[in-house]
Amino acid sequence: MFAVIKTGGKQYKVGKGDVLSIEKLDGDAGAEIRFDEVLLVGDGASQTVGAPLVDGAAVTATVLEQAKADKILVFKKNRRHRYKRTQGHRQRLTVVRIEDILPSGAKKRAAAPKAAAKKAEASSEAEAAPKAAAKSDEEN
Repeated sequence: MFAVIKTGGKQYKVGKGDVLSIEKLDGDAGAEIRFDEVLLVGDGASQTVGAPLVDGAAVTATVLEQAKADKILVFKKNRRHRYKRTQGHRQRLTVVRIEDILPSGAKKRAAAPKAAAKKAEASSEAEAAPKAAAKSDEEN
């Protein structure tokens, strides 16, 4: 299975177990990152293309390290004006390993039981509050 994700203004084709160097993201080594901007999910025979994103699809990854790319030199010069400027730049990168590709709808199914449980707790607390207030009024 593979997916095309969008991060840092670029698109990457990823598969499970791939190691990528992407533009800097927050997170220490060992942290879990979830990419929700999935443009395409495929498994060889069939592909799901988003418009522009695939609904409910996500890719999870683990941060391996925070690193810097090789240094590049930026040199500017104007002829016959005695103007020369040299500047260096090292891009900050995050190295990640793709752990899992969740196809369309996987995120919604995982979140639904938690949301239903929270709603049930909230409604039972809301019902219990007026009853407790009524009992305290009867005692007074």
